[in-house]
Amino acid sequence: MISRKTLSATKWLLAAVCVIAAIALTSCKQSNNNSHSATNAGPTQPGETGIEKVKPATGTGNVQGKILYNSKPAENIEVKLCETFSRFLGGCGGQSYTARTDKDGEYVIINVQPRVYEALLARVFDTDSYVFATSGIAGISAAKYEVAADKTLFIPPTNLFKSDLKTVSPKAGTKVSAQNLELKWEPYPNAAYYKFSIYADDSAITTPYINQRVEATSFGLDKPLQKSTYRWQVEAFNNEDRKLSESSDDIKFTVTDGAP
Repeated sequence: MISRKTLSATKWLLAAVCVIAAIALTSCKQSNNNSHSATNAGPTQPGETGIEKVKPATGTGNVQGKILYNSKPAENIEVKLCETFSRFLGGCGGQSYTARTDKDGEYVIINVQPRVYEALLARVFDTDSYVFATSGIAGISAAKYEVAADKTLFIPPTNLFKSDLKTVSPKAGTKVSAQNLELKWEPYPNAAYYKFSIYADDSAITTPYINQRVEATSFGLDKPLQKSTYRWQVEAFNNEDRKLSESSDDIKFTVTDGAP
């Protein structure tokens, strides 16, 4: 899985995933401490191979990979390798190494001391957010990377996604009727389709709308919600099923007249 998060000006901090080979990408933002989901990663110990762009210096290793957005190379993206990492406290710690992607979206982190590193972070353009790989069930743990002396560790391509998709209605904090309830959001550039999810605050209520795919920018709920407070979120995808952006995940509304 891949995670996303927000950083301060001087330090990568955390807040808190698509799965390939039991790993995910998670996106985090410091401002609201929310977790998000994304696509595309590799195994915790990547089995990727490739052509070395830079030969490792004797006794050290290199880390090489590629960053994409909208299925295209993302240039000048900051990538950071962290010796230690906490999803909920302090973020990146210990020895760290930083590099930036070139015009082809490729990066090489050089002169890395051989050891296991707990996270690899990719900043989302010039925002205060980044993505990082996680592993295990539900992406609880950050993926680890073992760097060996005199070798290059090849990382699977990472697909960035933003968090600037705008919802229209229902707005945060509103009270609505379950009858004829329609969700609306603004169109997102290059989006081929969207997925929205609705989650009830009451854990005893399971909504019928989780990862509901929609080609339009609105959806009339044909299965009425129960009387409760709900949180909803929308994600935009391109025609290659790469996630482009997501809305805020703290937009809540209250259904006042649904089934008890």
